[in-house]
Amino acid sequence: MTVVTAKWTLAEYHRMIAAGVLDDRQVELIKGEIVEMPPEGEPHAYFVSESGEYLVRLLGERAKVRYGNPITLPNQSEPEPDIAIVQRLGKEYLQHHPYPENIFWLIEYSDTSLSKDLNLKSQAYAEVDIAEYWVVDLKARSLLVFRKPISGRYSSRSSYTTGQITPLAFPDVSISVDAIINRS
Repeated sequence: MTVVTAKWTLAEYHRMIAAGVLDDRQVELIKGEIVEMPPEGEPHAYFVSESGEYLVRLLGERAKVRYGNPITLPNQSEPEPDIAIVQRLGKEYLQHHPYPENIFWLIEYSDTSLSKDLNLKSQAYAEVDIAEYWVVDLKARSLLVFRKPISGRYSSRSSYTTGQITPLAFPDVSISVDAIINRS
């Protein structure tokens, strides 16, 4: 017997949300599958908040830093990255979540979700050409940087535990790796 997983469209997912079917469930849609999100522990919440505030101060009015809010991708995905650095479109976001063309880069903080973030989410983001994706491994206290999406995969992967990094979207901005992985 072959098991077939039911795939959901963005429209179906939105109807489920509107109907309250997914109330009291921490889920996100990734490539047509409704995926449970693990509960957010205190360290995860702390690190996301501290790093987000650092990025807000650093980027100022150049970008909007969003925390745990959905983004809408054309591959039937509506994930909720921990941090999304996006274009400042103001009230346009009343009509839609950020699309790939609005996204500068994404950051996930991973403790129990590392495998999902490195595989499923990485592929979903690369498929829609999100130029840059960062994963903070909370256990190893390291930053993994994915760049250059080609054919649904990132062709460049770098690991940092210290130093500075320059995001592709803002080559004149130097970001402290220590501030992102919260070593200091």
